[in-house]
Amino acid sequence: MAALAVVVVLGVGFRKAGAALVWYDEVASILLAWLTYYGAALAALKRAHIGVPTVVQSLRGPARTAAVLLADAFVIGFFVVVAWAGWQVMVVLGGNSLISLPWVPTRVAQSVIPIGAMLFILAQLLSIPEALAEGPHPSADDDENGGDGRPEGTQGLEVHGQGDEATELPPGVEP
Repeated sequence: MAALAVVVVLGVGFRKAGAALVWYDEVASILLAWLTYYGAALAALKRAHIGVPTVVQSLRGPARTAAVLLADAFVIGFFVVVAWAGWQVMVVLGGNSLISLPWVPTRVAQSVIPIGAMLFILAQLLSIPEALAEGPHPSADDDENGGDGRPEGTQGLEVHGQGDEATELPPGVEP
């Protein structure tokens, strides 16, 4: 991310000075792609991608294990295809080089696709044990605070009124 920030600041600075860098756009877009793919792999390691964790966490026992493993199988299968397609792109682009930097092979820029996909797969595999170990969140029925999900000491209080006017009163006390 720091390299991308430096390249962008340099590109803007040189452009404002009237001496635009010919390689700026191409390098910045490649760095952004690298940042995206490698950041996605890091997010996968932390299981921070879009999902439905509430549904999975509400499941118990074998159903939860099956849901986690099935979801991971789909994700890993998708990234196997991405890695294969990325490798095919690298083969097709073989001897090409970047337009603005002819000494840099296009393969270097495009290597992010199969490498990023393999890192995503590795991160997903490494995070499976943690995902399986995370138990379901307690529901209101088995809450340690008495079963109604309210903070300690407030169980058994009845709520009277609506909206901002709602007050909690002990049972048997009329408002």
